[in-house]
Amino acid sequence: MSMRRIVVVGNGIAGLTACDALRTAGFDGELTVVGAERHQPYSRPALSKALLHGDEDLQAHELPQPTHEATEMLGVSAIGLDADARLVRLEGGGELPYDGLVIASGSRAKRLGSARAGSGPHARELTLRTIEDAVLLKERVASQPSVIIIGGGPLGMEVASGCLHAGCEVTLVSNAMPLSPQLGGHLAGIFTSAAIQRGLRVMEGGAARIADSDGGPRVVLADGTTLTADLVVTAIGDEPNTGWLAGSGLLAGGSVRVDSRGRLRPDIVAAGDVAFFPTTRGVQRIPLWTSAIDQAKAAAVGLLQGDAAPEFSFQPYFWTEGFGLSLKAVGFTPVAGSPDFCEPGDGADSMLLRWDNGDGSGTAAAINYRIPIPKLRRLANTGPETLRRTVPAGV
Repeated sequence: MSMRRIVVVGNGIAGLTACDALRTAGFDGELTVVGAERHQPYSRPALSKALLHGDEDLQAHELPQPTHEATEMLGVSAIGLDADARLVRLEGGGELPYDGLVIASGSRAKRLGSARAGSGPHARELTLRTIEDAVLLKERVASQPSVIIIGGGPLGMEVASGCLHAGCEVTLVSNAMPLSPQLGGHLAGIFTSAAIQRGLRVMEGGAARIADSDGGPRVVLADGTTLTADLVVTAIGDEPNTGWLAGSGLLAGGSVRVDSRGRLRPDIVAAGDVAFFPTTRGVQRIPLWTSAIDQAKAAAVGLLQGDAAPEFSFQPYFWTEGFGLSLKAVGFTPVAGSPDFCEPGDGADSMLLRWDNGDGSGTAAAINYRIPIPKLRRLANTGPETLRRTVPAGV
């Protein structure tokens, strides 16, 4: 079937990349983007990495203006899909017909409390997902309130670092050592030690809940310990935006699961935080910025070329910043045990590390270490003995 109308649902980085990739692959037909947020695409990682560190105008989140010349319907949500009739249903009663569809509807922040508890200028539970969330959080920490952050993943740790930088007293509640489920004990230990040295109070209290009171929000840990603060920020993960796909027949166990070319069916592909892709470690949803970009490129070509499109080859890339440390990692994480290779850099906290994953692959990590990403990718796939012979200090 000739595709003359393609609809992209989602205006984040996956949707933007899909539009660009479709044009690059030769699609010159009618292209329409539906985005629930009213903004042009922006860098979501920059919100937690830069918002509390002196960027008053939040300019770090801005991306270049789109050049794909799509019709943009911003501030409009897709609320339904009739896959057989090839119709996307919009809030307000409109419909969009399509020949091809890209599902890039992303995800939303999980909450411990009600939606009401995390909205508005007087909210006591905040999340960080959108520009509006970032502006509100920046405004709230300006008065240096005491802060409890629930969630010891990358987002929780980045927010904790920013709040400390703003002069707040910060307690982080985590089910385990912060970052250990994502990175493994070795890398997590380096970041946690740096965080504690800078004044972060870490409590590994298991599952937590928020109990409101007249004196402010209270966080109750699994063992009954109660913590109080002026402000609570939850960073407990995200949930794919799949509600609009209910009844479409596309969901498998409530999830969007695609093939190695990003396809759900020949005329529908998916990419980004909403999608589960096949990897060498099984079918996974990997909500990383670079993963969304790589998936969207593969899905766009898969939509246009079908079986002739190359299969998606996935190698995760992750980065985080906080507490005076910057980490870049290529390969699957978490990594187990100590690294099989370690090269010190120029500074006291600078190092290049590699783990052999035991399945023919490796994971390379650079902490405060100046190294181009392509070289870090090569090192991830280079054996440790070769590294010892070829990698000079300070590369």
